[in-house]
Amino acid sequence: MHRLFYKFVITGSDLATTFNIILHLSLMKKILLAAGLLFYYNAFTQVLSAAGIDSVTERARTSFHVPGIAVAVIKDGKVIHSKGYGSRSLNTGQPVDENTLFGIASNTKAFTAFALGILVDEGRISWDDKVRQWIPEFKLYSPYVTEEFTIRDLLTHRSGLGLGAGDLMFFPDSSDFELKDILYNLRFLKPVSGFRTKFDYDNNMYIVAGEVVKRASGQSWDDFVETRILKPAGMSQSACSFERLKDKSDVIDAHAEVEGRVQVIARSTSKVDHAAGGIYSSIADLSKWVMLLLNQGKAGPDSTRIFSTQVQKEIWSPQTIIRSQDPGYYNTHFEAYGFGFFIKDVKGFKELSHTGGLEGMVTRITIIPELQLGIIVLTNQQEGAAFNAITNQIKDGYLGMPRKDWVAEMVNERNAMISEGEKITDPIRAAISKMEEHPAKIDFKMYAGSYRDPWLGEVMISVKNGKYWFDSKRSPKLTGELIPYKGNSFVVKWRDRSMDADAFVIFHLNENGQADAMQMKAVSPLTDFSYDFQDLDFKKLP
Repeated sequence: MHRLFYKFVITGSDLATTFNIILHLSLMKKILLAAGLLFYYNAFTQVLSAAGIDSVTERARTSFHVPGIAVAVIKDGKVIHSKGYGSRSLNTGQPVDENTLFGIASNTKAFTAFALGILVDEGRISWDDKVRQWIPEFKLYSPYVTEEFTIRDLLTHRSGLGLGAGDLMFFPDSSDFELKDILYNLRFLKPVSGFRTKFDYDNNMYIVAGEVVKRASGQSWDDFVETRILKPAGMSQSACSFERLKDKSDVIDAHAEVEGRVQVIARSTSKVDHAAGGIYSSIADLSKWVMLLLNQGKAGPDSTRIFSTQVQKEIWSPQTIIRSQDPGYYNTHFEAYGFGFFIKDVKGFKELSHTGGLEGMVTRITIIPELQLGIIVLTNQQEGAAFNAITNQIKDGYLGMPRKDWVAEMVNERNAMISEGEKITDPIRAAISKMEEHPAKIDFKMYAGSYRDPWLGEVMISVKNGKYWFDSKRSPKLTGELIPYKGNSFVVKWRDRSMDADAFVIFHLNENGQADAMQMKAVSPLTDFSYDFQDLDFKKLP
């Protein structure tokens, strides 16, 4: 849910020359580019053909080591491409097809926004209702913010809390936190900016939004979304969580690179975060969702209205401004977040999009309403460069963009990002390796004991089988060896190596030379933001 983004186009004087080439090629109508991509031409629009989509998807799948990908393109009310590539699981080798189900993670947030929109249509709620009107026990860091916080604020990532604040209550999965725990613990999360002044992505507020759906409708979020959106939209394969799927015979496994090798990892089974990232769906079903959105709330051959155009207009309107970079390749001047959608301008067109990330799977949905265009890319490996390369390559043809090899571009960007991260992590890993080979003699008794954070709860620092060890009481996957680093700091190497989120553990000593507090932060700058170790503030228990 977090989680951590082609088309050959003719321009200027190249037009006549290229057109002559196409004429001479006659019925073949094909050009083999130097990059090895095959593109078919449709008059002057230069739209990527089915073969071109196949080519770029396979290149992306290979380049970024993704076992399976599903791609759909919707144009002018029709699904013009819907196909699976590669395998659902490296364990089984079964193929991905258009009906293969993926966890769509934070692309679920749009469904939560429209669930609330349906309740707005029915007059049961308004966007600016105070949250405490529906959830009296809702409480944040400030009495003023608590009282003023609205349903609109739940959906727009402007709470004042930091990026991913509190995500460790449900990520990685296996924790025992329930909704009541999250509602209670929100008060302990400290702000990093002023209320409504800054965009910082927040999953927990969408969890709260799901509870508003329940209290306003009398149905659980899962039941409401399935009966009021998925069913009337014809999304019969989809469900609001993995557990609720009626047929699990065609579902991907999660994959990640673990110490240099892509392999199957444990599936996320979190039960508390469904409204933020729980839905499982396929490109066949999500194409119906995108067509519903492009058709302004009307679904199916009978044009059944699910939500109003007024609600959709509000959901697709900028709510929180996002600081833009330079205009860049797509000449983008404005970026914002609506309700469950990122919004920006690309070559003069309004684009709505979102990504999603769970352990071992990442997804992207992109919509350009003025072009009646939707692009869906689902993957079963936690590598976002693949879905960005595929999406951009397809999108560029419809935008009339100059030729660009997005797979090569994303490979270069990814390599540069990894290289920058390794400049930080390599010296740390080298130091840790030396410590493992030649363990320092330290008085670990000064650190050992139970520590408690106000919202994550208790962890135990102890010696286990002759090794220093970190154990979270409420989040069992947060367990691993503590390796001395420098001074009073250690590095915890999580036992589950698929987490790729090793962290510093820094102890604070009192006047008697005994540890009385502990803080954490991720070792690598590339660590997924949902590992919000920096928000923890442990105090040693007596």
